[in-house]
Amino acid sequence: MTASGGNGAVPLFQIEGLHVSVDGKEILKGVDLTVRQGEVHAIMGPNGSGKSTLANAIMGHPKYQVTRGDIRYLGQSVLGLKSDERARRGFFLAFQYPTAIPGVTMVNFLRHALNAVRGHEVPVKDFRNLLRDKMTMLKVDRSFSARYVNEGFSGGEKKRAEMLQMAVLEPRLAVLDETDSGLDIDALKTVAEGINTLLNPALGIMLITHYQRLLNYVKPQFVHVLVQGRIVKSGGPELALELEAQGYDWILKEVAALPQEASR
Repeated sequence: MTASGGNGAVPLFQIEGLHVSVDGKEILKGVDLTVRQGEVHAIMGPNGSGKSTLANAIMGHPKYQVTRGDIRYLGQSVLGLKSDERARRGFFLAFQYPTAIPGVTMVNFLRHALNAVRGHEVPVKDFRNLLRDKMTMLKVDRSFSARYVNEGFSGGEKKRAEMLQMAVLEPRLAVLDETDSGLDIDALKTVAEGINTLLNPALGIMLITHYQRLLNYVKPQFVHVLVQGRIVKSGGPELALELEAQGYDWILKEVAALPQEASR
């Protein structure tokens, strides 16, 4: 099943028939997805459905072995590219559980990340101007840049730090893996505001989430349900509302009722 909007131009990002194994166990069993520039796609599903596996496979994590299918960016396969090479092409992954890096300030971390992604040294003055502008845009206090990366950060601050990284790096494809995980309602609204601020016609976003609540604030054009390693249903924002009201049981029953060959 492939779902997206628009046609004609080469899509920003395509997954075709993707099968992924971890430690010899197949997790993804034929995922198809197309994301075009300016689109927001929500990937939903119960625990163990393969959502985080999909995110890590997209970014080229070596533990996640692609056994069949392809991942294409602007029409070209990226399967032969390492994670850092994909990042330089414009990929960005926001982690479900960001790691603390004691002793490394946000400003130094962001400068080194930007240099690595751009492939050259960004002049200090240019970087500081860029960082100042992005912090102003996201309403982040200047003192934030002097703190050590994620050390002592609240859940909301960790996710805000990732929004700042995204703003500085200016990716073309952003995969946000359960960025709403562990957030209270105020932190959720703040992070959602950051995502909405960064939306632009050149950016494609994949929002991976269990719950509809994030989608109250960040509106996707497309919602996909991942179950047992496959996208089994796609629709518009109304699908997320249906999942919120009814849970996943009705979809699991639909999948169980399919003939074996139809679920492959």
